[in-house]
Amino acid sequence: MVVFSWYKIKTLRKDRHENDFFHFLKFINKGDSVLDIGANIGIMSYYLSKSVGNGSVYAFEPIPLNVNTLRRIKRTFQLENLNIIDSALGNYDGTVEMILPVVDRVRKQGLSHVVTEEITSFNEGEKYTTEIHCLDTLNPGNGKRISAIKMDVENFEFHVLEGAKEILKRDKPIIYCELWDNQNRYNCFELMNQLGYSIQVLHQGKLAVYDSYQHTGQNFFFIPNSTNFAAS
Repeated sequence: MVVFSWYKIKTLRKDRHENDFFHFLKFINKGDSVLDIGANIGIMSYYLSKSVGNGSVYAFEPIPLNVNTLRRIKRTFQLENLNIIDSALGNYDGTVEMILPVVDRVRKQGLSHVVTEEITSFNEGEKYTTEIHCLDTLNPGNGKRISAIKMDVENFEFHVLEGAKEILKRDKPIIYCELWDNQNRYNCFELMNQLGYSIQVLHQGKLAVYDSYQHTGQNFFFIPNSTNFAAS
């Protein structure tokens, strides 16, 4: 997996499907503290680490195989500002069962997820029991402002956001995440609107307020209404 991660890191900018992520990086400044929730095998952690410079990246990844790859990527690229937390995030503190899907004997690291009734696909594979915490409980950075969050947790986003409400209210970070077209998406939208965020997407190279009739992608930017990140 390290070789695959290394290859993806070196070629990611050529992948047009990642244009949204690279637009997100434009909002990150040197010295920032950012979160990579669902860091997987470290591909985007690498770019976040390079973007913050002397700042800090807190990468959350609960699957042991992925964590091992993530740690090797940190060593290989000497990402000293990358802090790895091998825990799942949600809306309670305790333990949770995770699954790394296996399809035709191939591990699907990118589809790893919490075992829950809400997730009905890719539920066959290697199972793990791991710690789960609210982001508010862990308080990464010890109170230093979190300026940006990248999140990809395979249909568990609403639970993560619920467990992070105090940090979101305090710091108003810009959030970039992938949301499938299901109830989890609409729960996230409702919560983020309540917390004073605008739901936006990248459209023709600029952020635009999300319109379900016009925009069909799955990548979303949650932009605090009180900042200068307004849709352009």
